[in-house]
Amino acid sequence: MGPGPNMKGLSRKHVLQACEASLKRLQLDTIDLYQIHRFDPAVPMEETLAAMDLLVSQGKVRYVGASSGPSWKFMKALALADLHGRPRFRLDAEPLQPRLPRGGAGDAPLCAAEGIAVLPWSPLARGLLAGTRPRPDDRTATPRAASDDYAWKLYDHPADADVMEATRKVAEARGAEMAEVALAWLLSKPVVTAPIVGATKLGHLATALRALDVTLTDDEVRALEAPYRPHGVRGWT
Repeated sequence: MGPGPNMKGLSRKHVLQACEASLKRLQLDTIDLYQIHRFDPAVPMEETLAAMDLLVSQGKVRYVGASSGPSWKFMKALALADLHGRPRFRLDAEPLQPRLPRGGAGDAPLCAAEGIAVLPWSPLARGLLAGTRPRPDDRTATPRAASDDYAWKLYDHPADADVMEATRKVAEARGAEMAEVALAWLLSKPVVTAPIVGATKLGHLATALRALDVTLTDDEVRALEAPYRPHGVRGWT
C-alpha cells in the first residue's frame, strides 16, 4: 500500500491504519464488510483477529470477512474467534477457484457446516463463463481480455476450457446465454449468500436477472460440474 515496513500485511498497526484511511477516503463512519485477502504468514492470526475485533467494537466495522486461503486456516480463524468471543469471518469466493468450486470441494462444505456467509466474486470467472472468450488464454476477444493479465494467473488449468465448453453446451440446449446458466448454477447452491455481480452495460444486469428464472436439472448440474479440477490457492497461504 506504500513505502515503508508498516504499509503492508495484517499486523495490528496496518489493519487499524488501513481502516482509518479507508473511512477517510470514503467519507464514512462505518464500513459494512471489512475483509482481509490472504492470511499473512508473518503475523500471528490472533493479532489480526484482535485488530478486526477492535474495529467492530469501536463501531468502525460491522462485519469482517476473508478471501483466499486453505480451509484449515479458515477453520482455525473460526475456532479462535469462538474461543475469544470475537466476530467470525464471512468468506468471499470465486466459482472456478478453490473457494467455491464445482463438485462441492473447497470451502463450501465448511461454510455450510459452520453457517458462514459466502459472497462469490467474479461469478462469471472474469468473463470466461459469459462466452466472451473462446479460450481461457485468448487475449484478443475483448478489451478486458487484452488488459487483464491477472486472469491468466488464475485460469491456467487445462480443465478450465472444459468447464467453459460444458457451460456453452448446456446454454445452447436451453436456448439461454452462458452467463444465465453459470449464474443459475451458482444460485442453486444453498451455501451461497449473495453473489457479487459486476456490470458495465445494462444488458449485463438484464442477463443476471434472467438467471433467477433458470432452474437447472440434476443432469445439467452434473454436466457443469464434471469437468472441474481443483486449483491451488494462489499467493500467500
